[in-house]
Amino acid sequence: MQRLIFIIAAIVVWQVAGHIFLKPAPPQARVFPPVSGAEFEDHEKYTRDARQSQRQDALKALDRAWSDRCGDKRKDFISGLGHYYYHRQNQNERYPEIYGPAGATYIAGVWTTAEDRRIERLTQEAYAAGYIKPSDFDSMASQVVATVVRGEQVRGRGCGG
Repeated sequence: MQRLIFIIAAIVVWQVAGHIFLKPAPPQARVFPPVSGAEFEDHEKYTRDARQSQRQDALKALDRAWSDRCGDKRKDFISGLGHYYYHRQNQNERYPEIYGPAGATYIAGVWTTAEDRRIERLTQEAYAAGYIKPSDFDSMASQVVATVVRGEQVRGRGCGG
């Protein structure tokens, strides 16, 4: 019986010492296969039209009259703009996770069209006029909006003024 208790105690001490003194194996860096561009096309044929629709919705929201950005119509204004920025940020996070550095480079280029620059400029104007702030959007969209309006100063009172 003592021999059994001694063996069990030795195993327990061995396990505890192993957990305390042995370093865990370092996490393996994720290796991404070479990307030729065709990998994007399999997915892009579905998202290209959606991305264009998101741009159009954002421009439609930003092209509204200033008075249509307040009151009952404010929800539609924020929703149209938020939808665009949500998908833009989501893709900017997911493509590098899926495709690695090649995905990051690819998706960054996809979201820098003339329409995207116009949306950014109009977003900055709406922010400066006091009609939007990053906290108006969900967490994912607010990250991009905060980046877009960084450096801008609020000069107007928007719906409050």
